[in-house]
Amino acid sequence: MRKSQVPLTLALVPLAALVLAVRASAAGHAVDETAKTAAAVIAVDQHWLEAEEGGDVAWLDGLLLPGYRSVGVAGTFATKAAILAHAAKNGGSQAMKQQVAAWQKAHPVEQQVTLQGDTAILSFVSASPATKGKLYSSDVFVYVDGRWRALYSAHTGLGKG
Repeated sequence: MRKSQVPLTLALVPLAALVLAVRASAAGHAVDETAKTAAAVIAVDQHWLEAEEGGDVAWLDGLLLPGYRSVGVAGTFATKAAILAHAAKNGGSQAMKQQVAAWQKAHPVEQQVTLQGDTAILSFVSASPATKGKLYSSDVFVYVDGRWRALYSAHTGLGKG
């Protein structure tokens, strides 16, 4: 979800999608994350970013479906297990928080949500004048057992470099 393909740190986590997530509600989770709305999907994605940054492996484990995959620009993928391990190892580190903040500052995005029944696609689209409207990444969520869960993420090379 999103990030610059910086080191493994930003490549593993649907980071490419996470890091791009705009910090919509820095004061907490004011939006009902269980609602079937675009705002809820964006809030869940923001919570996802916070969980990865903070190393909240238990919350991430509940968010990511067992078959979750994050496909990077080179066609390689990260699994749920790899993302959980990355969060456990790097979560809460100042270095990770700084990388995320720097990437977000350099790559402003607009979030676009497409809802269809129990499926939501959250796309991160460039808001920078030079690349406006081009896609960084997308996350696919499904509504399971009364909440949004992540199934799949795909990232483009737009934020590389």
